[in-house]
Amino acid sequence: MPTLFRSFLHDRILHLLLIIGAILLFLANFRWSDLPGAVDWHTIITLTGLLILTKGLEVSGYFDVLGERLISRFKHERALALFMVLAAALLSTFLTNDVALFILVPLTLTLRKFSRLPLSRLIIFEALAVNAGSLLTPVGNPQNILLWSHGSLSVAGFIGQMFPLAAWLLLSLVALTWWSFSTREIQKHQNNETHQWRKPLFAVSVLLYVLFIAALEWHLTGWALLLIVLCFLIMARPVLLNIDWSLLAVFIAMFVDVYLLTRLPVLQAHFDAITHLGDGALYLLAIALSQVISNVPATILLLQKVPSSEVLAWAVNIGGFGLLPGSLANLIALRMAKDRRVWWRFHLFSLPLLAWAMLSGWLLLRLIS
Repeated sequence: MPTLFRSFLHDRILHLLLIIGAILLFLANFRWSDLPGAVDWHTIITLTGLLILTKGLEVSGYFDVLGERLISRFKHERALALFMVLAAALLSTFLTNDVALFILVPLTLTLRKFSRLPLSRLIIFEALAVNAGSLLTPVGNPQNILLWSHGSLSVAGFIGQMFPLAAWLLLSLVALTWWSFSTREIQKHQNNETHQWRKPLFAVSVLLYVLFIAALEWHLTGWALLLIVLCFLIMARPVLLNIDWSLLAVFIAMFVDVYLLTRLPVLQAHFDAITHLGDGALYLLAIALSQVISNVPATILLLQKVPSSEVLAWAVNIGGFGLLPGSLANLIALRMAKDRRVWWRFHLFSLPLLAWAMLSGWLLLRLIS
């Protein structure tokens, strides 16, 4: 049980969010009965299921086997980095950005057992890649789901709207990856250990993973999570004790803080002015809001005042780059990296990429409109 609560005691991000929330409670106009509704419980349920299933795959030992095979296929760091970045972008287009990270980041972390690699930098680029790849489709990330559901475009129409930005940002990210990783040969560890994996646990985890993804489409996520918890209680209880439960508390606190922030009297007076903004002002506002409150809450807020549009869709997805709160995927990836230095290193790549995406995205938007 101490292991279960240790992450809560040492989670500085959670502590900061709780302090901010306590201050906002005294400043915002709200009703206590509204606070539970401020949390996107579907997102929390989805993250809980993914955390459990990913930990199940990790405990099964299959990531060790897959990581060993992956290292044996690549000789140079740059080639491996390009493969992982492209895999992250591809998976995020149809599995969503958080699912792609829950698959690739644990796999990336196992590579340290077989070689010396800049793993933190690789995870940073995987986070950037899912932000770039997921913006292509209406199901790639939560903000696109919202934008698509509020608009009138077909799936093909939405993809056509987002394709120029997705292609350009992915090309830019590939170029940045090429520049950021060297061509030196991967230094592999001399390891004669044969990695065994628990096939029953792996098979159950994969089966539940498929069922959980299907349940997301069928809007049966809660029942699917209950099934997952029951299965692991029966066959692998340590899995439930060792997942990062404080990450869920971070997301809950973030949703509540964002809600309280929008209820500040000093801000509410300016919300109505959003309906009169031009394309350029809306573009900058959506990106700026994403940097502060994350692009999903920013999308929810802006859709209350303006219709779904190409400018809004491009802006909130570009807003996923830059500062850590820009996208929830950033937080997920860096938390899983378990490296304190990765938090500031992330911004060495994400902030220049945000500036590049803002400028080139706006020029591209004007060019095609």
